[in-house]
Amino acid sequence: MKYNELKKMWLSYLSEKGHTIIPTAPVIPDNDPSTLFVTAGMQPLVPFLLGERHPGGKRLANIQRCVRTNDIDEVGDDSHLTFFEMMGNWSLGDYFKKEKIVWSYEFLTSKKYLGIPKEKIHVTCFEGDAVAPRDEECAKYWLDQGVPKDRIHFLPKSENWWGLASGLGPQGPCSEMFFQRDAATRLPCKKKQSCNPSCDCGNFVELGNDVYMQYVADKPGEIKPAKQLNVDTGWGLERILCFVNGHKSVYETELFKPALDIINSPFLNNLASQERWAVSPCKRGDPKGSGDFIHHSRIIAEHTRAACAIIADGVVPSNTGAGYVLRRLIRRAVRSHRELVSNGYPVSQYLSDLFRDIIKFYSNKDYLDFDFAQVEEIFRNEVNKFIKSIDKGIKEFEKEFDKSTTKTISGKIAFHLYETYGFPIEITQEMARERGFTVNIDEYNAAKTQHTMASKTAAAAAGTFKGGLADSCQDTIRLHTSAHILLAVLRKNYGNDVHQKGSNITAERLRFDFSLPRKLEPDELVKIENQVNQIIAKNLDVTSQEMSVKQAQDQGAIGTFCDRYGSTVKVFTIGKAGDIASKEICGGPHVKNTRELGKFKIQKEESSGQGVRRIKAILTR
Repeated sequence: MKYNELKKMWLSYLSEKGHTIIPTAPVIPDNDPSTLFVTAGMQPLVPFLLGERHPGGKRLANIQRCVRTNDIDEVGDDSHLTFFEMMGNWSLGDYFKKEKIVWSYEFLTSKKYLGIPKEKIHVTCFEGDAVAPRDEECAKYWLDQGVPKDRIHFLPKSENWWGLASGLGPQGPCSEMFFQRDAATRLPCKKKQSCNPSCDCGNFVELGNDVYMQYVADKPGEIKPAKQLNVDTGWGLERILCFVNGHKSVYETELFKPALDIINSPFLNNLASQERWAVSPCKRGDPKGSGDFIHHSRIIAEHTRAACAIIADGVVPSNTGAGYVLRRLIRRAVRSHRELVSNGYPVSQYLSDLFRDIIKFYSNKDYLDFDFAQVEEIFRNEVNKFIKSIDKGIKEFEKEFDKSTTKTISGKIAFHLYETYGFPIEITQEMARERGFTVNIDEYNAAKTQHTMASKTAAAAAGTFKGGLADSCQDTIRLHTSAHILLAVLRKNYGNDVHQKGSNITAERLRFDFSLPRKLEPDELVKIENQVNQIIAKNLDVTSQEMSVKQAQDQGAIGTFCDRYGSTVKVFTIGKAGDIASKEICGGPHVKNTRELGKFKIQKEESSGQGVRRIKAILTR
């Protein structure tokens, strides 16, 4: 089965079941600061899972691009990826467990669809705790489908409960589906007879997850029954493509094999002496049998693919936020390549050719379909920045490694590698771990905090802020509505070339990024603040209408993410004919009238990247 055949099969199947097919959202979340990236298909749909009406109706489906870096150290094994596509479908207060389990089992096992042998399927259900009961209902429906009792496993909340990383918003018990390896390919397991899908032995590989959102949390730890019962399905496309084609690893599929061929060709075809590649054989030994060679080749392919998807959605490498993660991925790929070859090769020419060819492959419309020239230029510039200093930095690390007697790398040295040679702390930790060492992270953080030119710690750079629209609290909704007014005022003063470039909203404050090539002066900020408050003081109604994207654009509505919701969108208007302050395509939620907002106060204006400014603001009563 081909990649595009699987995508078409999934969407066609769910369309037949009455689902509206919606497009993938960008991998950078809009108004959800609980995470840097979209980590699951449900994330862009949180307002609708909380009760907002979606223009597409109560049954939705798509294939959502996602980025997760919590398992980045596992990339290179048979199944872990940082960038992946999630086959998803949702019920917004419509069908629930019974229908979903029938459809999941049919799609997995029917020869008309995936045709996975029924005897290979195991499922899990929530075992219950003090907050929520054991999910016997879910188990009953699996039994009704013919899944034997000994292949239905009850597992704790750590395994069978799903929600956003913040712990807020819609959540609930889940039921996961697993493929069990047959006897010929089974791996060793200490549990032997009691081995089950919760083992980390690798004998059970997750195919998909159906989440039953019966609960909601407005505050951390305060879980209560949800008013609207939802279904949230997430199945990993790459993993399913792997299994239906009988592969052992996702890297054997058409999504990775051509990229690996590009990486491996100078080694496997004995082209090391040719000038274009000018590299010596893999340092780790025979590339055909070297686990290290395979591991680092996979990292190069996977991280390049992930970086392409992130850059295509507007992120550039930086030292903070999503840009920091992008920088880490690219530089980790460069270091993995260095592990494949001996010292002293002309790295710039080799990597320019290597990454250009991989990026060209993924830019194909059948895969990621992005602007090749734009992505390749950003990627190449970041690679060139790093390769100027990578060898010098690694030599300094090796000196520290050689003289250390405590199996600990100094945090001051780690910070020096970051500041002088551009080594993200995670790369230094990775190099240390490969040698059985650790990095004194407390010392590193102290050194970085003291440095006035880089005041944010690596943890903050790779992390994010808590709260946001995911909690759907009234203070957050007020700030969300004020962001619409702020954008309208900015465009009024500086023209229609001003666009929203991102926002970060909690119950306490708004951080709003917008395109502008220069700093705003203090008197300009006072003017903007006054204009926003003048609009608020008019007590304007906030209304919404559903219409086609073309109708919205014809009416003058703006929206950076106007393709997110499909052919029908929601347009929020602040004001009425003759006195419209803002008209934007948005998923909500919003206040009913600007009198609910209070007074808008700008706290700070600063740079957020090249050609992007950031305003930090609050609302007071």
